Amino acid sequence: MGLKTSSKTFDERCEENIQDEQMQAALKKAQDAQWIKREAARDQLGNWEQWRELGQQIRQHTLAYLPDYLEQFSDNVEKNGGTVLFAQTEAQAQEYVRQIVEEKKIHNIVKSKSMVTTEVGLDPMFEAMEGVDVVETDLAEFILQMDNWDEPSHIVFPAVHKNRQQVKMIFEKLGYVGSDDPEMLAKFAREVLRDRFLKADLGISGCNFAIADSGMINLVTNEGNADLAISIPKTQIVLMGMERIVPTLKEADVLDNLLCRSAVGQKLTSYVTFAGRKKAEEADGPEDFYVIIVDNGRSKALGTQFQEMLQCIRCGACLNVCPVYRHIGGHGYGSIYPGPMGAVLSPILGGYEEFGELPYASSLCGACTDTCPVKIPLHQLLIEHRTVMTNELNMQHGMDDATMKMIGRVTASPIVFNMVQKVDHLGAGVLAKKTEPSVKNLYQFGGYLDKAPAMAKNWTTYRDFPRPPKSKDNFRKWFKEHQAQKGVATNGHKR
Repeated sequence: MGLKTSSKTFDERCEENIQDEQMQAALKKAQDAQWIKREAARDQLGNWEQWRELGQQIRQHTLAYLPDYLEQFSDNVEKNGGTVLFAQTEAQAQEYVRQIVEEKKIHNIVKSKSMVTTEVGLDPMFEAMEGVDVVETDLAEFILQMDNWDEPSHIVFPAVHKNRQQVKMIFEKLGYVGSDDPEMLAKFAREVLRDRFLKADLGISGCNFAIADSGMINLVTNEGNADLAISIPKTQIVLMGMERIVPTLKEADVLDNLLCRSAVGQKLTSYVTFAGRKKAEEADGPEDFYVIIVDNGRSKALGTQFQEMLQCIRCGACLNVCPVYRHIGGHGYGSIYPGPMGAVLSPILGGYEEFGELPYASSLCGACTDTCPVKIPLHQLLIEHRTVMTNELNMQHGMDDATMKMIGRVTASPIVFNMVQKVDHLGAGVLAKKTEPSVKNLYQFGGYLDKAPAMAKNWTTYRDFPRPPKSKDNFRKWFKEHQAQKGVATNGHKR
């Protein structure tokens, strides 16, 4: 699949998903439920803001000394008998995996949930390799694979846009006979997947955190599929983003607490695993252990205003509070990283030509920043992206550029601004929907706008944008009269 998930334009994706009422209902339900669970789990921990600050400090410290910790981690993996490979690009990561598969004569692959493996396009590569069979073992990812590799819509709950009836129909293609009861569906998936685990030659996983001083990887899961993927096959490949590293187990413990409570509203998930190459005294585990450390554009953020984005621990909390994500869903972003974190990260990894619309897919309400467990200033980074595109890359042009210049001149001149206020009600009349004033219109000023041209069109198409009041009824006029009645001059001093 790769980083980009759609060939449609941003407007086409949004229009399509805005019409998907079933998806929107599912997201609203998930967001509301996660809010309750997340906040309760954080309250149980106590001193949540101090934990956030500690998480931020750990991530910032690690990024400041990233080369040192990566070298330490690599040395320790190799001391334990494993192999570390550094992939600068998506193509290089694919080639490393391909070489291992061919060298080990791999036929059956099981994968646990991993955003990085999707980012570098491993699944399409395996599909094109003759004699190689791959299956996603995370239940949600398995559902998407069986549905002709449908796109994930959330970084923690990839199939949140599907309901139980849709899952039942997907499983019926595999021979399922039964109801749409979630327990029955999960039992069927378990039966199918258990056989695949036992046949697997290769297990592939991601990495929540890599432990620098021990060379172990840390996996946080709820289903146990990752533990099977790293214990049964004789060969294991771990793909990790270069920033997903911590100095010691102590820091991993802190971040696991932040991750579990923020991602799924639990004190800890069912399985928190620390693993590596099989030791001589162990009964299971991989005999051949490979870690591929992926850059794929991440280093472009180091030392820039976007470095803080590399603090991300992929909890998905920002998606669960975002009003834009709530309406357009994960597919609207056209990236495997949706929501606020994706709107910041995708342009870093894939460039502005591919993902330049995403920083504008935000109301800048700041809810994402407020909920982030490692205090990434997400809405500020979205503004930084806009600044780069407008000022440095000169990507604002044409009608948008002319409109913004005109607005700037009008709002910068008190005389012109006051003149506009006197005629804005009359001028907006030709753009207003001719309806009787109602609660939906927000204010009783003769309808709401729905025909605005150019860059304002999206506001009036999708929002109840009220027609401005007459000058005699506007706030400034009311405030001036109100102050006069109180005996206060317009400069704020009593007469």
